[in-house]
Amino acid sequence: QVQLVESGGGLVQPGGSLRLSCAASGLPSSNRNMGWFRQAPGKDREFVAAISYSGGNTRYADSVKGRFTISRDNGKKTVYLQMNNLKPEDTAVYYCNAALVLATRGPYWGQGTQVTVSS
Repeated sequence: QVQLVESGGGLVQPGGSLRLSCAASGLPSSNRNMGWFRQAPGKDREFVAAISYSGGNTRYADSVKGRFTISRDNGKKTVYLQMNNLKPEDTAVYYCNAALVLATRGPYWGQGTQVTVSS
């Protein structure tokens, strides 16, 4: 049974920072590339960032490049998303994902964690 559990979301002012975590369990070895996606109300779910199993390869959406950093700790089976200089347009539910191919939408999703950026 695969479980991906996100945490770390909350309310933050523009320019602030948050760090999201995704704790994984039961992932098959064929789906070890991890990613973060987000979805705002009424909008499609969009790619945010991805990281290979080794951590040596990362990908970022242009909208977050330079502000967000994805990382992972395989010993803790946890993936992180450090979000700095947050903007109101970053407001969304953030989802953790596990995939066969880096930066693609894999079959495994977490329940999501809400991030709200507002004054």
